[in-house]
Amino acid sequence: MIRSLATLAFAAGAAVLALQGPAAAQTKWNLPAAYPLDNPHTVNLMAFAKDVGEATGGKLQITVHASASLFKAPEIKRAVQTGQAQAGEVLISIHENDDPIFGIDVIPFLATSYPQSLKLWKASRAAVEQRLDRQGLKLLFAVPWGPQGIYAKKDIDKVEDMKGLKWRAYNVGTARIAELVGAQPVTIQAAELPQALATGVVNSFMTSGSTGYDSKAWETMTHYYDTQAWIPKNLTFVNKAAFAALDKPTQDAVLQAAAIAEERGWKLAEEKAAWYLEQLKANKMKVLPPSPELKAGLTKIGDQLTADWLKKAGPDGAAVIEAYKKM
Repeated sequence: MIRSLATLAFAAGAAVLALQGPAAAQTKWNLPAAYPLDNPHTVNLMAFAKDVGEATGGKLQITVHASASLFKAPEIKRAVQTGQAQAGEVLISIHENDDPIFGIDVIPFLATSYPQSLKLWKASRAAVEQRLDRQGLKLLFAVPWGPQGIYAKKDIDKVEDMKGLKWRAYNVGTARIAELVGAQPVTIQAAELPQALATGVVNSFMTSGSTGYDSKAWETMTHYYDTQAWIPKNLTFVNKAAFAALDKPTQDAVLQAAAIAEERGWKLAEEKAAWYLEQLKANKMKVLPPSPELKAGLTKIGDQLTADWLKKAGPDGAAVIEAYKKM
C-alpha cells in the first residue's frame, strides 16, 4: 500500500511538473497543505491536481505545496481568503474558534467509525459550506483522518493518569481535554510535532495513527491507546473570486475532480488506518485498547465537551446533530 501511495504521489507530481510549460497553462493556482508528501492527504491532493490538469488540457495548473512549506497550518485558511493562495487544505477543527460548526467532527465519541463519520459529514456539509461561503471560500471536498488515540510514555489506565502531562493540543477540543484531566496543553501543529517530541516540549498527545507515523512517535513514545475518540477531517477549498474567474468548463472540471478526490480520499483513509497501527507495532510501540476505566473517563469528558459545543453552536448546531442522529 505504501508503495502504491508513493507511486501515485510521484506520478501526480510528474504530471504537474509536465504542465509547467508556458504554452500549457493559462491559469496557475497554489494549494498549500500542512502534511508530508507521502501522507495520504497530500497524495490525494496531488492526484486531484493531476486530474484537473488533464481534464482542462493544462488550462488550469494546481501546484501543491506540502509540509507547510508555503504557509503554516493555521495560516492557510486566511491565506486563501485574502488571495495569497488560490486554494488550500486545512484540518478544519483548528478553526473552531471562528465558528463552532468547524469543530463538529471532533466532538468526542459522536462519530467514531468511518460510516458514522460520513453520515456526520453529510449532515453538516451544508452548514459548513454556508460558513465558508460567508468567508469568501468555496468548499471543494473533505477527507477524514484515522480515528484518534492517545500517545504516551507511560501506562494510562484511567484519566487521572494524564494529570500533569505536557499534552499537545491542536484545536479547541484537545486543549479542553487537557484542562479537564489536569494536563498542560501545548499548542503544536503537525509539522512541528517531531521537534516538539524530540525536545520534550510535549510528552503526550491525541491524534491519528498517520500523524504518529509521520512524526515517528516511536522514537519518544512507548504506548498508543486506540480510543477511537473521533475522526477529524481536512477540507480543501478555493478562493471564491479565483473560482469565479474560471470559465464554466474549467469550473466543472474542478468540481468533478473534487468529487472524485473526496471519494478516493475516504477510501484511502479507511484502508490506511489499520496499516498505520501495524507500523506503530512494528516499531515496538504498545498498541492497546483503552481500559474500561479509561474509556469511562473519556466518555464522561466527551459528554462535557458535547454540552460545551452545543452551548456554543446554538440551534444551528443542535439541528445538525439531530439530523445526524436520524440518518
